Amino acid sequence: MSIKFTHSISKVRQIADTISLSVMDGTLKTGDNLPSINEASSHYKVSRDTVFKAYNELKRSGVIDSTPQKGYFVKEEVNKVLLLLDTYTAFKQNLYQRFVANLPDNYKVDLLFHQYNEQLFETILRESIGRYSMYVVMNFSNEKLSDTLKSIPSDKLLLLDFGNFDKTGYSYICQDFGEAFYNCLNDAKSILSKYNRLSFVFPEEVSHPVSTIEFFKKFCSENQFASEVIRSKKGWKGVESGTVYFCIDVDDLVKVIKSADALQLKIGKDVGVIAYNDDPILEVIKNGISSISVDFGLMGEKAARFVVTKAEVKEYIPTNLTVRNSV
Repeated sequence: MSIKFTHSISKVRQIADTISLSVMDGTLKTGDNLPSINEASSHYKVSRDTVFKAYNELKRSGVIDSTPQKGYFVKEEVNKVLLLLDTYTAFKQNLYQRFVANLPDNYKVDLLFHQYNEQLFETILRESIGRYSMYVVMNFSNEKLSDTLKSIPSDKLLLLDFGNFDKTGYSYICQDFGEAFYNCLNDAKSILSKYNRLSFVFPEEVSHPVSTIEFFKKFCSENQFASEVIRSKKGWKGVESGTVYFCIDVDDLVKVIKSADALQLKIGKDVGVIAYNDDPILEVIKNGISSISVDFGLMGEKAARFVVTKAEVKEYIPTNLTVRNSV
């Protein structure tokens, strides 16, 4: 196993990654012996301490082990998975937990977040290519597939959550931010009709597909609901009685509830509230906040199935309306 060392990553990491990749692609198999510390030091032209640290890193991750009689050897098959999500939230935590729970013990998952920072997203991908056996990625954009993702073999890549772009040749498990949202509004039509106006709190800085606004306006127009879309946090004037507020961002949800409390307006009677993306905490806030959401736990479970079986999947997770006491 030869290595062309680069300055961007430590030699310890590069040696460990090279061995891991050799196990992942079958070059090294369970039980195979590794070179001794001295042999590897001479072969790679690095210090014994560098090799020792690389081997220890592999031992900690369960890839190799050592005994006095056998030296260093491959412990088990390596299945390293990159799970790259956008941001941390409680429902993304649910996705991660269900994902890991449905993987065999010999699968190791690295969970990273790109925080909607395009440069960070691209850097993580570039440095990860070739280091993992499978990649599960929430794309940076809902409208365009990253060119860097195209450099990952399509049979090793699963696109998650976003997907309003050409996905030909790729496996994906996505949610529909348009028609499915519109259908949920139709499901809630009789409930919404109790209110005078629908308000979509959708600040420009919130990273959510803007196509959702089009379907919100379509629903309101077809059903003759008075409506507004609030795109600026500075334009916030406080809640008004007789209005249902749809909140994408949790900060806006808190703001609506606090504003209603300050005006002594009752949630679910004077003011309606529906959150986008369900969260266990919504079940207990104000006796229950309604939501429009996909089941992120189910998304994680299905993603794990793809990683294990390698079977092609092209699926949109259903978006569901959960009615609680807030409307």
